[in-house]
Amino acid sequence: MNVFIADDVSWDDLGCYGNDQVHTPNIDALARGGIVFTNAYLTTSSCSPSRNSIIMGRYPHNTGAAELHTTPPLEMISLPEILKSKDYYTVQAGKFHMGDYAKRGFDEVHENVQINGPGGEDHWIKSIENLPKDQPFFMWLASYDAHRSWGENRFGGTHDPDKIEVPEYLINGPETRQDLADYYDEITRFDHSIGSVVQKLKDKGLYENTLIIIMADNGRPFPQSKTRVNDQGIKTPFIVHFPKMINLPNLRSSSLISAVDIAPTLIDIAGMEPVDHFQGVSFKKLLNDPIQKFRNYVFAEHNWHDYEAYERMVRDDRYMYIVNNRPHFAQRGPLDAINSPSYKELKEALFQGTLSKKQAEIFVSPRQVEELYDLSTDPYQFNNLLLGDDIPLAYENLRDQLGHWSEATGDDLPEHLTKDWYLREAVNENEKDNKGQTKTRRTPQHGIRGEMPGTTTKAITINNKGPF
Repeated sequence: MNVFIADDVSWDDLGCYGNDQVHTPNIDALARGGIVFTNAYLTTSSCSPSRNSIIMGRYPHNTGAAELHTTPPLEMISLPEILKSKDYYTVQAGKFHMGDYAKRGFDEVHENVQINGPGGEDHWIKSIENLPKDQPFFMWLASYDAHRSWGENRFGGTHDPDKIEVPEYLINGPETRQDLADYYDEITRFDHSIGSVVQKLKDKGLYENTLIIIMADNGRPFPQSKTRVNDQGIKTPFIVHFPKMINLPNLRSSSLISAVDIAPTLIDIAGMEPVDHFQGVSFKKLLNDPIQKFRNYVFAEHNWHDYEAYERMVRDDRYMYIVNNRPHFAQRGPLDAINSPSYKELKEALFQGTLSKKQAEIFVSPRQVEELYDLSTDPYQFNNLLLGDDIPLAYENLRDQLGHWSEATGDDLPEHLTKDWYLREAVNENEKDNKGQTKTRRTPQHGIRGEMPGTTTKAITINNKGPF
């Protein structure tokens, strides 16, 4: 089993998802021989909480690490630990960002950036070469691509900024086009490394019997994406390639699946008994019949990531419902997004009064507490149906299902959430304080944690799956 996980890549930023600008030939080739899932959802759009949720098969507030840069308690159990106990050889190489409990599940952990290289993929081939013979394996191959800031990249210049088509919620300006081109260059490096691993698997005679998953931990590091609970934030590319089970070309599945379903699915494929603490459900049956219905609902949450936040999301086959318990804050994005060239051009257009309604959405404050979107007609979630007169019947059902999920899984809203660690606007690096020092972006609350959701309810002990 090989899980390739990208860092900060949105679902539609690969060629096999219809993006004809980005260069991803190796991923696209695997997609043609596998299944492309078009409705795969993460449980949060924040790096470490998302990765812990995936590898533990639990919702973020049930892991004990619902916020960025927090770690689950040592007693938690991860997917690789279960596989290792059944004689799988388990290897991690690249970005880790989870915690000591997860390290316990790996025979090898290679998280040193000096070994992994600027993209995080330099040790992947050596990991394949060093696999023991005649032993099943699980590999968590985690890229730094495409996390900001853009740095050394031999694929730099692969994408011409003058030919970039800019999403309508960003500014079609030179800095944004260059920003997107650099982002696509990092995705191409990720793709190239996947191709190298695939070739090495073929050379070792392992390819036909290896399950390969390609996914990301959260959306692109741009405004409107990372840390949002919209499709650009929590919908992930998700490709499964497994010749042993998938024999037809160009398969696609629109079935809803959740990140918490990945761990139970891999356990199922490995022929093991279901695990009680997994809150997901195996979608193994979709590998044989990808067009059948699987989930009725997927759920996601957004908690602290640089800034105070508390949002919850549920979607069904057509509608997405969001509750925002911090509506007084605008949603400009995380620190890396608001320090980006793309944000700079948005801010300049705001001052000039030239923003479109969609581009201005990130600056809106206060926001609506409740949002409802028809995904069949509103793919980027800009038309809140709750602001109109004709409210679909789905509203009450999704509101109720979200309530059932929160109660069943022990989610709660703490009185004292973690506050902003950084100013919500970038600071001019040339601006000095009264001591002549460069002004800091940090707030007085920097480094101080509040109470995480699920603490009072002891959600780490709750295994209830909630509505399915």
